[in-house]
Amino acid sequence: MRVVIQRVSSASCTVEGKITGAIDAGFLVLLGIEDADTIEDLQWLAQKITGMRIFGDENGLMNKALADIDGDILLISQFTLFAQTKKGNRPSFLKAARPDKAIPLYEQMITTLESVTGKKIATGIFGGDMKIALVNDGPVTIILDTKNKE
Repeated sequence: MRVVIQRVSSASCTVEGKITGAIDAGFLVLLGIEDADTIEDLQWLAQKITGMRIFGDENGLMNKALADIDGDILLISQFTLFAQTKKGNRPSFLKAARPDKAIPLYEQMITTLESVTGKKIATGIFGGDMKIALVNDGPVTIILDTKNKE
């Protein structure tokens, strides 16, 4: 699994003119799932996301986690995080998991993040043509990959 975490002041997802999820301060999380991903990857990643200390403290240092600021998460599925671009100019997405594998893991990530945070997770629509609006705070953007845990 691969995620791009953006610290945001606000973020929202719109599909066909309707807002499917919106948050104020917190994380916009773009989640890519590949065929090799497991529930263990998901659990590790959920803990890493929620424990990430990238919010400013009273001294302006990045020492606070999501819970410390009572922040929210907008979780968006994004298979394009597994684009392979070495050959030619048209990306290949062969490493991205097909929907029959990706959807259950995406839904489990929502459940796991809700369990860890004790809050409802805002989402997009898996496979939908989503329009994402955000105000990146900082900007702060972090990339995590479960294949690089060590």
